Amino acid sequence: MPTLTSPFLSIAEARRLLVAKKISPIELLEGLEKQINTINPQIRAYLSWDSEKARLDATNADLTKPLGGIPIGIKDAILVEGAPAQSASRILERYIASYDATVIKNLRSAGAYPLGRLNMDEFAMGSSTESSAFHPTYNPWDLTRTPGGSSGGSAAAVAAGMAMATLGSDTGGSIRQPASLCGCVGLKPTYGRVSRYGLMACASSLDQIGPLTHSVEDSALLLNALTGVDPHDSTSLQLPKEDFTAEIGHDLKGIRIGIPKEYFVDGIEPDVRARVEDAIKQLISLGAQPIEISLPHTEYAVAVYYIIMTAEASSNLARFDGVRYGRRSEKSKDLLSLYEQTREEGFGAEVKRRIILGTYVLTSGYYDAYYLRAQKVRTLIRQDFEEAFKKVDLIVSATSPETAFRCGEKINDPLKMYLADIFTIAANLAGICGMSLPCGFARKDGNDLPVGLQLIGPSFAEKTLFRVGHAYEQSTIWHNQHPLIVPPINE
Repeated sequence: MPTLTSPFLSIAEARRLLVAKKISPIELLEGLEKQINTINPQIRAYLSWDSEKARLDATNADLTKPLGGIPIGIKDAILVEGAPAQSASRILERYIASYDATVIKNLRSAGAYPLGRLNMDEFAMGSSTESSAFHPTYNPWDLTRTPGGSSGGSAAAVAAGMAMATLGSDTGGSIRQPASLCGCVGLKPTYGRVSRYGLMACASSLDQIGPLTHSVEDSALLLNALTGVDPHDSTSLQLPKEDFTAEIGHDLKGIRIGIPKEYFVDGIEPDVRARVEDAIKQLISLGAQPIEISLPHTEYAVAVYYIIMTAEASSNLARFDGVRYGRRSEKSKDLLSLYEQTREEGFGAEVKRRIILGTYVLTSGYYDAYYLRAQKVRTLIRQDFEEAFKKVDLIVSATSPETAFRCGEKINDPLKMYLADIFTIAANLAGICGMSLPCGFARKDGNDLPVGLQLIGPSFAEKTLFRVGHAYEQSTIWHNQHPLIVPPINE
């Protein structure tokens, strides 16, 4: 059990201590800052943090609010007024946000406040946080390995006790996959559940903001604050306000869990498969009913995703042209060369690769063959889930087919990197909700590395995710396991 000064204190535990006046918001912040100052030079999860502003927010915290006094780390793609907002890209170097994203306003309304900017893959394009223009982030469980991505800084900060909770964004698994590799809880809400206003867009029809936390209960508490219709986001859905903690603590009797045969195939690391199968047995022992299902169009998900995502990204990133904000090349001689030189100097290799791919599939003569066909197959993938959810309440699988891979292992092989999200991207294509939570460890090269269990639900089924996830979490020990931070590696 975490102590008063533990860096692994949950939001729920911290709130009880704050309300009881056993700890102050300043003491809570100072404990995290001590951990950041000690650990971040090794992990490199934070790009920056404003200690003076955080202390002001902590001093003025309203403890009567549901998240009063709780600091939250923020992915570098989410705008916080007055803070750097670079999306880990040189093209936005020195850019300062002029307004708060809606999720930041919502957190402030609930009493929480933003703490620091967290590293990520540049413009959320990557699965290892190695495409950041500034530096990679390392996995707290093994500093020679990646934390996953694109929200790798957000996951690593939670896993290393440098944040009570963080916000990330999930385009094809960018919250769930790093949560799996770092051993924390990561939630991708239903598309439209959380406003995207103030999130630097990667792929607008896929992106969703969500929390990374120590526990399932913390994830539910944060989602309570994050949701709500937003007139600034046309995809934000007008839904009744819910308490996502309402079903936490309920048993699993009557819950039907789907086991998709397409997600238990060759290519999964043996230890990962074994831990997920153990987790399924545990869910059954808690009262859940297993049902084998099929998602027949799963094999096309990766190809469909990398057509739609790159097409949308190429359009979204057209705004970074050296004219309105961000970097402006000093080598340009006219308007055309300004565009070319700015984008050449400002974008990294992976971003350029995806812009080129996306522009290609939208080109006249290729649009029907690639983009239009991908959208049709996307509909089939969504229909697969709709049929499955007529039989089951949730779908269970591994979050990632592997544990954390070594830094540099896949950086020069884009296809291998893209396959890291093979089990997560279909949920984004279908717009449904999904969560990853720890389900044990796999032994690799002498280290125990976290394994993530993925729960996928139909649209607006987050309460069921939390019910099942919390029941599993509380019946196991995995959420109480934390990494032993080792000395810095030589770069």
